[in-house]
Amino acid sequence: MTLTRGADATASVWVARPPEQVWLAVSDPIRYPEWSPENIGAAWRGELRGPIVGARFRGTNRRGPVRWATTCTVVEVVPERVFAFEVSGAGLPVSRWAYRLASEAAGTRVTEEWTDRRRGPGGVVLRVGGGLALRVRDRGAHNRAGMEQTLAALKAALEHPVPPPS
Repeated sequence: MTLTRGADATASVWVARPPEQVWLAVSDPIRYPEWSPENIGAAWRGELRGPIVGARFRGTNRRGPVRWATTCTVVEVVPERVFAFEVSGAGLPVSRWAYRLASEAAGTRVTEEWTDRRRGPGGVVLRVGGGLALRVRDRGAHNRAGMEQTLAALKAALEHPVPPPS
C-alpha cells in the first residue's frame, strides 16, 4: 500500500435551523458521536469546559477494529460563527478541525474543515503508521467522505429531532 499525505478537506451543508441552534450542537464535542462515522466518544478534561479557547477534551475514535484516542484543544471560538480545535496524538500535532456557520436563506450554512498538521519526522510516523493501521491511503479524501456523512447526520438530527423515549 502506497501512502500519500492527505490534502486538507472541507464539506458543507445547509440546515433549516438558525445559527444559534446549530452552534449549540457543533460547539459541543460530547455530541459528535451522534453524527460522526468515526468518533465514538468525547469527554472534557481540566477546569475549562465548553466552547472556550483553551478548553481541552479527549476524543475517542474507531475505524473497524482499530480504536484510538486524541487530545483536543479548543483554539477558536466566535459564538454562532466558528468553533475550532486542534488535535494531538502522542504529544504531536495531528490536525485542526473547524465548524464555520453562516446565516443563509432562513437557515445556516455549516462548513466543516480539516487541516493536516502532521509535519516533520514525527508527522511521517503518524501519517504512515496511522494510514497503515486504518488502511487509509488518502486521509483528505477519507475525511471529506466522513465529513459529508457527519454533516448529513447533523442536518437530519437538527431538522427532524427524535423525542426521547417516555
